[in-house]
Amino acid sequence: MSGPEPGAAVGELPTDEAGFRLRHAELALGYGGGADPEDPARVLAMQMVLHLPKVDPPARSALLAAAAASAVALCLDERVGPGGVWEQPYLAWKRSRIRKVARRARGAQWVAAGEVDGVTVEIDGAQARAFVPGPVGEVDPRIKRLQIGGTDLEHDDPGPADPDLPVLWVNSALGMTLGKSAAQVGHASMLLAGALSADGAYRWAEAGFRCAVRESDPERWRALTRRVAEGSAVAVRDAGFTEIAPGSLTVIAVAPDAW
Repeated sequence: MSGPEPGAAVGELPTDEAGFRLRHAELALGYGGGADPEDPARVLAMQMVLHLPKVDPPARSALLAAAAASAVALCLDERVGPGGVWEQPYLAWKRSRIRKVARRARGAQWVAAGEVDGVTVEIDGAQARAFVPGPVGEVDPRIKRLQIGGTDLEHDDPGPADPDLPVLWVNSALGMTLGKSAAQVGHASMLLAGALSADGAYRWAEAGFRCAVRESDPERWRALTRRVAEGSAVAVRDAGFTEIAPGSLTVIAVAPDAW
């Protein structure tokens, strides 16, 4: 079963609220704990693809927001729930060492990526797709051929975030690439959804998991880390597999006060 076509928003919210609560409860348990397999090709990862057209590319902040929303949307999709067609690969990944790999696509590559099982989200004209996790040695050829590094986007200044949306603050001091940042905001959206009450997560789902991504300067970052210590925000601490030092705080997610 394939997910939405490229450019489509998150699918309709499941009418079975009890099922949504079960999926949220699983996400709220956290992730990780399982050891890596001895065979590197069996390491599990969620592949993500960012739509980066050559002409009129999207704003960096919007593209990262779409990436974050696509990751959490897949994690709460009805197909990862009990008896769902994606349940087993999702749980195997979630209960191991979480990894995400962000790639880029344009034109026919993006269209082909939409044929692979996953969830696409569009935010402010930016599109990203998260795929059902699986072994890195068995990535679908339509995804595997896509470039991981390379083209980046300039940092933009989108202005104040909507106070009714979650905000994912990226640690600007780390200088992460677009792909690394996409993976990190994907982690953050999962953590935030799991930290929310089931009602809060359902409210977010009703909003299509829209969120805002903003860069944090050092002064704001210090204030955000205090909020993490107080329990009013959640943070991603990177394992250090790529680009940055192990244990680095990469993204801090804050939910609206009303949630």
